Amino acid sequence: MDSNEPRSPASPAIAADPSGPEALDAYSSAVVTVVDRVGPAVVSVHVGRQRHDGVVPAGSGSGVIVTPDGYLLTNQHVVQRAAQVGISLIDGDSIAATVIAEDPSTDLAVLRAAGSGLPAAPLAAAAVLRAGQLVVAIGNPFGFEATVSAGVVSAQGRTLRGGDGRLIEGIVQHTAPLNPGNSGGPLVDARSRVVGINTAIIAAAQGIGFAVPAPTAEWVISEVLTHGRVRRAYLGVAGRTRRLDRRLVRALDLPAEHALEIITREPDTPAADSDLRVGDIIISAQSQTIGGVDALHRFLSRWHIGDVLTLTILRRTQLLPLEIVPVEMPRR
Repeated sequence: MDSNEPRSPASPAIAADPSGPEALDAYSSAVVTVVDRVGPAVVSVHVGRQRHDGVVPAGSGSGVIVTPDGYLLTNQHVVQRAAQVGISLIDGDSIAATVIAEDPSTDLAVLRAAGSGLPAAPLAAAAVLRAGQLVVAIGNPFGFEATVSAGVVSAQGRTLRGGDGRLIEGIVQHTAPLNPGNSGGPLVDARSRVVGINTAIIAAAQGIGFAVPAPTAEWVISEVLTHGRVRRAYLGVAGRTRRLDRRLVRALDLPAEHALEIITREPDTPAADSDLRVGDIIISAQSQTIGGVDALHRFLSRWHIGDVLTLTILRRTQLLPLEIVPVEMPRR
């Protein structure tokens, strides 16, 4: 080309369309990576229940292996009243399993598969989730194995009632579609970390799923591996949330307008052996405000069994300290 010949202007660079194939590829790559890493640890949980004519199939759910020696998590309602349990791996292998412990208070159950060197996806209790963050649910809805759905964290800190009426706290709300059979499968972030165990859907809503957070699941399995069961401290009282007179709250400088009123004491329990009386109102435990039944359950779930616990009691118009030693909650 002649150096004097005018050159054609350079073609302007074309800006990448954030909604184009590049963005889709990045999203797809993240989801595919998650499935490749965590998918082999996700199992189908098959349950048989005892009938008069023997053990018969009674449904299935999902689970995730969290240790290579076969410990896995699923939902408690999946294996409730199970006479026989088996699991199927993603490669089609079937393995017998045993229910080690059930915890209706968190809707979690710990199973042990009869195998070793199994693919595992450890819980990420330290992972920090944010609203809008990509999450992937892996499970076996309607018996379709290794089904994947993706969404985002839509809220945190939700509460749901467990099978025994206690609140499950810190629930992760997300938009990854769930269906029957997804129960017990993992919720995974874009870094392939198990951040929750999917536990429920609201049938009347669209695109709302819930997962028990990984810190709760890790606490449950650590209790089971250490003690063979989930242990919680127990006082032996029944109570109700009581609204306090505002004049009394101001006069005694109480921390809240609601507290827990004792309505019964169970015999042969720490409450029956203490000076705690029917009609007493628990204001606080170890200086932590007790605003009702759920607050006491929450406090006792992390209290060390056998340690002396100091309650602040309102008896008529007088505040009193009361020491009590919780025991392990009896199994129903």
